[in-house]
Amino acid sequence: MNEKVFITGASSGIGAALAIEYSKRGATLGISARRSEKLQDIAQQCKESGAPDVFSYTLDVTNEDNSANTAKEFIAAANGIDIVIANAGVAYSDKISSGESTQINQVFSTNVLGVTNSIIPFVPTMKENLSGKIVIISSIASFRPIAFHGGYSASKSAVRMLADSWRMALKKYKIQITAICPGFIMSEMTDENKFPMPFLLETEDAARKMVKAIDNGKKTYILPWQVKMILYATRWLPTPLYYKIFF
Repeated sequence: MNEKVFITGASSGIGAALAIEYSKRGATLGISARRSEKLQDIAQQCKESGAPDVFSYTLDVTNEDNSANTAKEFIAAANGIDIVIANAGVAYSDKISSGESTQINQVFSTNVLGVTNSIIPFVPTMKENLSGKIVIISSIASFRPIAFHGGYSASKSAVRMLADSWRMALKKYKIQITAICPGFIMSEMTDENKFPMPFLLETEDAARKMVKAIDNGKKTYILPWQVKMILYATRWLPTPLYYKIFF
């Protein structure tokens, strides 16, 4: 099964683990990130894991033109597209007391516009082929906000809503859309967290679960299962009480 898979934010964390997981099943990969040196390391690991071809692109997903050109290049190089995974994201704090909106604006630019820039250029080809899978990495923070990270929570809620909307819009073209909402996954991003991270998952384990969810056509996939159960069981609790109990 020679899938053609394109992944953003693939130089570390979930993106890198997903790239390696797909390489194990012989996928042709397109991987992108801002950090070219780290990206080349991941590309080499993917080749060693079984990917027949790995195309690497130094890309800032907030750049609309570069994102569109990268999508065209990968479609041409791979002779198509089967799966696009919008994974690139940042989790900076709001810095709400700083008097400057620079940091929170960067969160929205990367986490929301970065998703639209990454995915939309692939849609015409998927529509023409009447096939394809679109994957958006959201977060459990899209259901419950994280203190001091309102921009992150709001951005992840926004892209989960995009997934729900696009799923209806693209259903007749047989395009599958999966929103993945991870809890805490070991990565450079979570390494910086100073607060408790219940049910922290190993990156490789999380990637395997995500790929299985994509294979199974999940619409919204929350992991790990313990967090999913907590979210469902406490959905009517006021947010302050929720955090007092669990954090």
